[in-house]
Amino acid sequence: MIDFSASAEVVAPQLLGCTLTHAGVTVRLTEVEAYLGSEDAAAHTYRGKTPRNQAMFGPGGHMYVYLSYGIHRAGNIVCAPEGIGQGCLLRAGEVIHGEEIAWQRRGDVPFHRLAQGPGNLGAALGLDLADNGSPVTGPDFVLHPRKEEPEWVRGPRIGITKNAEAPLRFWIPGDKTVSGRRGHPRDSRP
Repeated sequence: MIDFSASAEVVAPQLLGCTLTHAGVTVRLTEVEAYLGSEDAAAHTYRGKTPRNQAMFGPGGHMYVYLSYGIHRAGNIVCAPEGIGQGCLLRAGEVIHGEEIAWQRRGDVPFHRLAQGPGNLGAALGLDLADNGSPVTGPDFVLHPRKEEPEWVRGPRIGITKNAEAPLRFWIPGDKTVSGRRGHPRDSRP
């Protein structure tokens, strides 16, 4: 079982290969990014608690769902002790149950792109701002532990400008559902 009171940097690779079920769709997580609160200029919690990011300061193992670019609903799983403001952004996954529902939500896209990228993963899962603060242990979300640890790598985060070079992006190499750059020269397993 994952200890969500640990740092997001510790929790992130443990999420790879886990499945998350919500609103009729199950996704096997293939890519996540860690955000380290006040230590991390890219984190939504870098400057402290606001009405928008309040869930990130709550207990670990809960969702932080927010509107990205005014249109996409992205999801994080809160980590670290309560009050710290860390979380793992769910960047990509493979839809393993509820494919038809995911296609209804995402439109006519190739299968491997159904949940590729944080906004697309949020759409496939049917994330809503009302999900903000929900526990990943039910009833609305169910995070299932992985059956075995997959091979994984880490490297710089993508899609951000602040603290982008921090090696806090984790993914399963060679998985077609992973978004963005896959073979960056600094990408490696710790």
